[in-house]
Amino acid sequence: MAQRLATEYVKATLQMSELQLNQFMHSAECCHVHVIVKVLGSGGQEIVLEDESGEEVHFPLESKNGQYFCELSCRLVNPRLTNLVRKLFTDCKGNGVVKRIYQGFTMLYYYEQGSVRKIEEATASGRKLVYQYKHTAGELQRVYQLNDVEQEISRLYQDIDYWLDERNKAETSDEVARIDEKLRQGAAKWFALEA
Repeated sequence: MAQRLATEYVKATLQMSELQLNQFMHSAECCHVHVIVKVLGSGGQEIVLEDESGEEVHFPLESKNGQYFCELSCRLVNPRLTNLVRKLFTDCKGNGVVKRIYQGFTMLYYYEQGSVRKIEEATASGRKLVYQYKHTAGELQRVYQLNDVEQEISRLYQDIDYWLDERNKAETSDEVARIDEKLRQGAAKWFALEA
């Protein structure tokens, strides 16, 4: 199994409430990660997490209407810190690209609202799609709501009724033959659409 060398967050964004922020800082302390809260000159805050190994990650926070917003770009090596940031990222429904770097290849995870939407494998020879989220239930509902076939069947019913009325009015065998052909074509199309 490949050993992960590092994890990179590229322009990852996340949003959290004050309660989520406090819970996160508490869980960081429980994982033996030192938490430092800095107040910036602009009035914002920065949370710094420092592992026993000295590795740090900085979370610049902006507060708006009781919510904290963060744009994060960092590279992590230590598994403890990596797992802590991953948990925060998914719990706070983060958006962005997370690169998991291995010897010889990189896995790119594209997140939306804390869920993986696409995974690509990047090597020296190029990128390969590994996984892509498909909203299957939504797609099925969209197809189910399409009523083009039902409208076509309804139009065919009207056409068949019209040609049956015309057949009753027909006076010559040529007219009857022409109308019978129209009815045969309409019936064949109707059976195909019903199937």
